Amino acid sequence: MSHPALTSLRALTFYDTLPELDGELRDWLLLEDSMTKRFEQFCRKVNVDIIYEGFIGPELPDDERACLPNESRYWLREIVLCGDGEPWLIGRTVVPESTLCGPELALQHLGETPLGRYLFTQSTLTRDYIEVGRSENLWGRRSRLRLSGKPLLLTELFLAASPLYQEEK
Repeated sequence: MSHPALTSLRALTFYDTLPELDGELRDWLLLEDSMTKRFEQFCRKVNVDIIYEGFIGPELPDDERACLPNESRYWLREIVLCGDGEPWLIGRTVVPESTLCGPELALQHLGETPLGRYLFTQSTLTRDYIEVGRSENLWGRRSRLRLSGKPLLLTELFLAASPLYQEEK
C-alpha cells in the first residue's frame, strides 16, 4: 500500500535555521510533547492507518542516513494519523536495527497504536532536535529521538486538513 502524500513527505526541505513563524504555528511545529495527544484535543478519536511496516535495507535517503547510525537494516513504519477519520498527518519512522533490543522491541509491534502513545510513556525518551521543513504549502518536521540512548528518526508532514492549518488562519 502507498499514499500520495508520501511523495510530499519525501520532498520536505528542512530549514538550516528556524524561519519566522507565528506563535500558533511555532507551537505546533516545535511541540516537544506527543502530537497524538495534541490532535486528541481537536477530535473524538485519533486513529492510525498503516501504509508500510517492516524491515528495509540500508538504502535510506542521504539526509536520513546522516541522522542515524549506518546499519544493514532499519525498521520502517509509514502511517497516516487521522482525526475522526480525516487524514491529518503522514508519519515516517526509521529505526536502526540496533535500537530494537530490550523494551524497544515494542516499536515493531505497535500496529495501529500511534507512535506517540508508546514513546511518551517511556521514561527513557529524549529528543536530540526538531527540524522544521516545508513541501510546497505543507509544513513538516523531523526529530531524532532516543529511547534508552538508542536513536530513531521521526518525520511528520501535516496534511491540509490538519488542525495546524485551522489555527494558522
